[in-house]
Amino acid sequence: MADILLIVGLSGAGRSQAADDLEDLGWFVVDNMPISLVDKVVELAENGADDLQLALVLGTPSNQTNAIDVVANLREAGHRVRILYLDASTVELVKRYGTTRRKHPLSSATISVEEAILKERSMLELVKGSADLVIDTTSLNVHQLKAQIHDLFAPVGGKDVMQLSVESFGYKHGIPLDVDLVFDVRFLPNPHWDEALRPLSGLDQPVSDFVLQQPLAIEFVEKIDALFGMLLPAYRAEGKSYLTVAIGCTGGRHRSVAIAEEIGRKFVQLGHHPRVIHRDIAR
Repeated sequence: MADILLIVGLSGAGRSQAADDLEDLGWFVVDNMPISLVDKVVELAENGADDLQLALVLGTPSNQTNAIDVVANLREAGHRVRILYLDASTVELVKRYGTTRRKHPLSSATISVEEAILKERSMLELVKGSADLVIDTTSLNVHQLKAQIHDLFAPVGGKDVMQLSVESFGYKHGIPLDVDLVFDVRFLPNPHWDEALRPLSGLDQPVSDFVLQQPLAIEFVEKIDALFGMLLPAYRAEGKSYLTVAIGCTGGRHRSVAIAEEIGRKFVQLGHHPRVIHRDIAR
């Protein structure tokens, strides 16, 4: 059985970079893969290869739109198949194309780069909806993307492990795009209004104690623990490989950080090894 990753997403969002990073991790990578040849390439690559990890970069939007049917066929053949979707904001993609002076595959004399990006985004809407994992590269440099790919796809001692991420954020900086579940903890008392706690973060013990010892926080964490005790086995049974949980407060520095750390500890108690990220803690 092969471990197959189809890399799709918007042009300029980092598909080729992600492929290079996977190749560094030992994956066998084929770039700009015609969708019609995927079955044949998988068959050829399997010959003489044990525990094959195959990453296929699908090129044009028209090539990607048929990925859903191909995934279904490969799964019926017994392969583990996942779809990785690379996304980025339209503003950022326009800037990247302006910097590199590359031509967008859908642009022409009558269609601007921005219009081409919006058209491509619309064409790939169903593909994105079917993706197992979405990475928003808007604010990621190549090193940050590499680190994220490493965290997600480096060997973890077993291929059936669900990879969990818990991400704290601040609503005033925007909700993360590449998450599955979002929880708002702005109902908790805010350490920001305590002058002694304001310079600290949710990683500091005084702030953590202030947040987690609140009766509402205790009840919230208990109910979250019970919720995920039910959800995680159900997600795993449905073949979900990745789950990202976002915890938001106003600025992303105090309450969300403390709660995200506590939820990460609860996941460990459930037998998982989550990645805990604090997006806005330094802002």
